[in-house]
Amino acid sequence: MIDRRQFFGGSAALICGLGLAACGGNAASDDPAHKGSGDDAQKAKLIVFAAASMTESLTKAGDEFMAENQGYELSFNYDSSGTLKTQIQEGADCDVFISAGQKQMNALDAEAEKDNDEGLDIVDHATRFDILENKVTLVVPKGNPKKIIDFNDLAERLKSGEILLSMGNSDVPVGQYTQKILAYYELDEEALAKDGCITYGTNVKEVTSQVSEGAVDCGVIYKTDAFSAGLAVVDEATKEMCGQVVYSAASMKNAQQAEGAKLFLEFLKGSEASKCFSEVGFTPLATA
Repeated sequence: MIDRRQFFGGSAALICGLGLAACGGNAASDDPAHKGSGDDAQKAKLIVFAAASMTESLTKAGDEFMAENQGYELSFNYDSSGTLKTQIQEGADCDVFISAGQKQMNALDAEAEKDNDEGLDIVDHATRFDILENKVTLVVPKGNPKKIIDFNDLAERLKSGEILLSMGNSDVPVGQYTQKILAYYELDEEALAKDGCITYGTNVKEVTSQVSEGAVDCGVIYKTDAFSAGLAVVDEATKEMCGQVVYSAASMKNAQQAEGAKLFLEFLKGSEASKCFSEVGFTPLATA
């Protein structure tokens, strides 16, 4: 005969045990960084907007971040910093923004000392830091058909209408750096474009493609893009010609994954991410 006290006592213990197990499971799953890596694991999606020139290096660094933080899934949106700034301004979901130009980041940062003409307050200034430095370079197609030597040679041959240059649009950082180079040589961009000596790309990758395909005689792109595309660099712009190319990173005030954004930004300061950036020609500026 079954002792009722043993039966109910055992049942209660079993139910309690199941309840504790269930509660323990839920508690562990609340932290995305500790979620499982299986197909059924629900991962927190971290949305990163980044300059197109970071495509190869940041994607690689992102893979390493996800391997170490399996509760997060990164979703990248690569484009010109000007386009990304506009998308963020218009309400696009974004947790982290990495801009190739200070101007685009400043425009979203109410605490920026300049360029915040529209009074936008989207960037979490406390998380902002300068992450990388790049270089502006003059590149040519395979074989350098027009035998372009350097920026001095570029300026002289643009004046004589001998060559076709590809550069970024005016809202693209690499285009803005190119405009400074043209101004340095006292060249009239509008007149050159009208005479068919300049063509444009909506971001640095488009300019790179035009040069790679031989559609133009030369182009002004970043050192990192030249490296990734295997293009020959014939000259590197000096600070006097176009200033420094410093990339800025920050999380957004309305980030859906605020903690994940901070975790990712800290990771980007570390040695693993820095190695990914250095491999393609960036100079890391921040350390964890």
